[in-house]
Amino acid sequence: MLEIKEKSVSTVKILNLKGKITIGSGDTTLRKRIEKLIEEGQRQIVLNMARVSYLDSSGTGELVSCLIKAHRENGQLKLLNISQKIQDILQIAQLFSIFEVFTDESEAVASFLSADK
Repeated sequence: MLEIKEKSVSTVKILNLKGKITIGSGDTTLRKRIEKLIEEGQRQIVLNMARVSYLDSSGTGELVSCLIKAHRENGQLKLLNISQKIQDILQIAQLFSIFEVFTDESEAVASFLSADK
């Protein structure tokens, strides 16, 4: 199961994720939350993955799908605090380079704000 807690910093929505992003559970939870945010006009989204314990191939696909959805609406989705295990999964799937990844929340937020100028 995946828990999602939202917080806003300036114009950026940060989703603090906890649990697993796997088929039949966390993948659909994440997709629905991202779709709702985009429908509401949110275009700057950070996924804080510090407390994500596992990511399977379905979850990996959902991350890519969420990134594409954000881009289609002139938005951006960035990753924060991914574990080495998740980084390895993304690198093996040759997907690591398509995401902007940060280890510091303030830097992730600032990356949106500097892009707006």
